[in-house]
Amino acid sequence: MGGGVRVYPNASVRRVVAFVPPGHMHVRLVLELEDQTLVLQEATVAAIVRAYASVALHPSRRAVELVSRRLGRGERKPLFAEWQLVESGRGEEEVIEWALGVLEGAETVEPRGEG
Repeated sequence: MGGGVRVYPNASVRRVVAFVPPGHMHVRLVLELEDQTLVLQEATVAAIVRAYASVALHPSRRAVELVSRRLGRGERKPLFAEWQLVESGRGEEEVIEWALGVLEGAETVEPRGEG
């Protein structure tokens, strides 16, 4: 993982915008953060929602990891992207341990105020 790890509390998220660009069919999600702006494509947002729901709504599941994988034509649904975020198969404890390690050195991005 390159660069420093940052944690964005809700107060450091300035804006979230979901939109379909003219001439396109798929949603983009803009995350305007305190120190940067990210644009995610629909497939990425769908994978995030899928991962979140599989942990948040499950009575005992504590973690899931999705990894980027190139899928051949026979492995993916028709019209689906070649690159997809799919479950890694790593155990929950291993994923949680990795995530806690990421958080250890993370910098919390504090809001600079309104402006």
